[in-house]
Amino acid sequence: MLSAHGLTCVRGDRRLFAGLDLAVGAGEWLHVRGENGAGKTSLLRLLAGLSQPAAGEIRWCDQPIGDADSSYRQNLLFFGHHGALKEDLTAMENLAFAAAMDGADLQETDAIQALYRFGLKGREELPVRVLSAGQKRRVMLARLATRKAKLWVLDEPFTALDVKAVDLLAVLISDHVAGGGMAVLTSHQTMPIPGGRVVQL
Repeated sequence: MLSAHGLTCVRGDRRLFAGLDLAVGAGEWLHVRGENGAGKTSLLRLLAGLSQPAAGEIRWCDQPIGDADSSYRQNLLFFGHHGALKEDLTAMENLAFAAAMDGADLQETDAIQALYRFGLKGREELPVRVLSAGQKRRVMLARLATRKAKLWVLDEPFTALDVKAVDLLAVLISDHVAGGGMAVLTSHQTMPIPGGRVVQL
């Protein structure tokens, strides 16, 4: 289980939120909602351990994430709003690079299958820099299909996707949760995913 207790987030001289509690366990997902500037991305960065709260604590399996760092990193996949793709690498090379950074084993056949699933057949060996914004997002989404992480923290994952890709991603997240995974995500869209609880900022 991932849990947060009394989280307070401050940016500059502005307090975005305070005293926030949340929890998500196996087979559950959370939809973080709020107006622009409410702190949705900041909350996800806190949960991913990329920044520190002004107050409060985040725990993984009842341990502070700083103490459970190695275990937490192995079980976490963070999908930022601005994708960390290497523009000079191909789609295939980007998946291999991400897997290596995560310390995960990725078979070439699994990478190809994931790219094909997201409509990138024929583009798997092209440099990412020549792909459209939507195709780049699809490369990032293929990483979800190849990374065996228990917890997905996803910032606006449906951005720049067409209707078909939205449906594919919704199924991917639903299958992940149904298989005992966890997800925390932000989106301005209505979620085409069953269940879930809302965290309102």
